[in-house]
Amino acid sequence: MKIFHGTDNANIAKPTVLTLGVFDGLHLGHQRIMARVVERAAAVGAVPTAITFDPHPRAVLHPESAPPMLQTLDQRLANLEVLGLEQTIVVKFDDEFAAQPAEDFLRNIVRDRLHAREVYLGSGFAFGKGRGGNIELLRRMSKELGFRADEVEEVQLRGRRISSSAIRGLLAEGRVNMARRMLGRPYGVEGVIERGVQRGRTIGFPTANLRPRNRVIPRFGVYATATLVDGVWRRSITNIGVRPTFESDAEPSIESYIFDFDGDLYGDVLRVRFLHRIRDERKFNGIGELKAQIEADTRRARNYFGHQGVRNMLAVL
Repeated sequence: MKIFHGTDNANIAKPTVLTLGVFDGLHLGHQRIMARVVERAAAVGAVPTAITFDPHPRAVLHPESAPPMLQTLDQRLANLEVLGLEQTIVVKFDDEFAAQPAEDFLRNIVRDRLHAREVYLGSGFAFGKGRGGNIELLRRMSKELGFRADEVEEVQLRGRRISSSAIRGLLAEGRVNMARRMLGRPYGVEGVIERGVQRGRTIGFPTANLRPRNRVIPRFGVYATATLVDGVWRRSITNIGVRPTFESDAEPSIESYIFDFDGDLYGDVLRVRFLHRIRDERKFNGIGELKAQIEADTRRARNYFGHQGVRNMLAVL
């Protein structure tokens, strides 16, 4: 996939089928948009293209209420490629861009630079000064500018609209199963493995201590997880929390015990996907009680991984 940072750097000769949005998380609603773009691009002989914004517009316009992002920019771009996009333009969202009238953006960028044949927006999305670039404006200007414009219907799950904010709320509650259903895949974080105090190794459960790059972390607790090691998704359990048995004012940590693995991961970048919540984090009366609980957690996780549906899911991660 070609990636252009800024519209000025986008030297695009072929016509495009285009979508615009932040696309944080690339959940099922976003995936429906991308599928439409890819399908229509193939039908009209154009290049499926996305424009995405970084940082989130609210981080510039209303920083006090800006949401934490579900994905890093690199993760977002990688997922766009997986979904079939061949070009992505990353627009730096700043005060200057926010002040640009949507009409100018459509003429100067969408028509003149990107040669759009068709443009698709997600339900309710708008861009440009005063959020003037909505689907009504696109449809009104489409005849003048020579492209087709349409809105892609939203996706619902159990009568609830799928959105990035809904997924953030689910993760804050520890409801990783429902978040997975909205995302179409398990929620994951990635980060560098750092050397800890190695307390887990002394009790027979060595853990990989991950410093996450993602800002959204599920609720404190213990989860059945999948951890990517040397290109293979391995079964694991992961604790998120502050280790209350040992430390009262610790920084939150993510510690994964990877089943049947004893390699050295220090300094590696690891990916962890959250599959099922096992329990809340709690304080134990000493190492013996903690070890017994970890053994029980491991048994519950192994039972979970033994289900045929879970094995099928792990096979396609």
